[in-house]
Amino acid sequence: MRIIPVLTAIIVTIFLFYLVVEREALLSLARGNNISKTQTSSEAASTSPSSSEETAGRRVGVIAIHSNAREIDSAIVLRGQTEAARQVDVRAETSGLVISEPLRKGAFVEQGQILCQLDPGTRGSSLAEAQARLAEAMARIPETQAQIPRAEAQLEQAKAQLEEAEINDNAARTLSKGGFASDTRVASTAASVRGAEANVKVAEASLKTAQSGMLGVQAAIESAEANVAAAEKEISRLKIKAPFGGLLESDTAELGALIQPGGACATVIQLDPVKLVGFVPEAQVSRIKVGANAGGRLTTGQELSGTVSFLGRSADPLTRTFRVEIEVRNPNLEIRDGQTTEIVIAAEGRSAHLVSQSALTLNNDGLLGVRLIDEKQTAVFREVTLLRDDIDGVWLSGLPESADIIIIGQEYVIDGVPVTAEFQDGSQ
Repeated sequence: MRIIPVLTAIIVTIFLFYLVVEREALLSLARGNNISKTQTSSEAASTSPSSSEETAGRRVGVIAIHSNAREIDSAIVLRGQTEAARQVDVRAETSGLVISEPLRKGAFVEQGQILCQLDPGTRGSSLAEAQARLAEAMARIPETQAQIPRAEAQLEQAKAQLEEAEINDNAARTLSKGGFASDTRVASTAASVRGAEANVKVAEASLKTAQSGMLGVQAAIESAEANVAAAEKEISRLKIKAPFGGLLESDTAELGALIQPGGACATVIQLDPVKLVGFVPEAQVSRIKVGANAGGRLTTGQELSGTVSFLGRSADPLTRTFRVEIEVRNPNLEIRDGQTTEIVIAAEGRSAHLVSQSALTLNNDGLLGVRLIDEKQTAVFREVTLLRDDIDGVWLSGLPESADIIIIGQEYVIDGVPVTAEFQDGSQ
């Protein structure tokens, strides 16, 4: 009675063997084919002398398209944000108590409008004192100027006396040689010359003193004028004014608050015009020109237009990108600072191919490209540059004007592998 389970086990084992190891033979047997005939025909086929059939067996089937390059407006698309044209924290240059009513944030202010008024304190007295010292210095001008002509006249008189004494001395010496004048007279005339010379020196010193006195008066006037200007400047700092027209982003300083030098009075921003700010990769920065037309689209759907006003010359050290700014008019102040925007910058047209995004692949070096079919009907990799994408595919540059691009099967071939292509319409 035990022989039946043993036979069952043997039959099951044989069946599993054929099912796993000899699966093809088992399938042929199930279809009613002769296994020996199948093997014989297979061996004959493998030893066939036809080289064309052998080559065809090694080719890889792919699907490709005939693509011709087209000229496109290769605009540069960036992500960025809006930014106020100008923004400044208006701060105090001097200390004092705020004596003006505060302006509330959101209010529009004109250039030169007073934002914060500080208590003058004793600054008015300091200005009056400086003005009094200036007036005093100015009053000394006539008196000092009058001393100069007086000293000049004394000098001329001393020179005339010296000249007279020299003449008398010369005459006395001449007469003394002829015996007509005594030595006493000669000595007296010589003394007179020396006295006259001394008077000339005294007169010259008096003139220099008068001139230096005038210089001192002028210095005192300049010092007094400087003190007056400093006092007036200090008083002008009591009125903290808007540097340009714009909106208050914060309340001005509260009435009665004490502001120290450097203390904040208010924050003013200018939103007309407004800037669209983005960062362009270094691979595309050479395609952007200052003055180029550009536009943007906010997350609200609002579309903007303007021109490129700035292109950075120094790259961000972390992202290796360059700052680009587009100036946009904002007369109604509808655009706010810091809104997210999609930026489109017009660039020169380029020749490109439109292919499906699935046709892109990477080579062993990690470069982005596509695989083409060359004239030998073999696959070849070509590196490409992605210009932009749309609903129909991606636009690529770096390919020949006409190219056979593999769109299905490019991941299963490498350079030099023979392929058999089935071509589709490029529009599919």
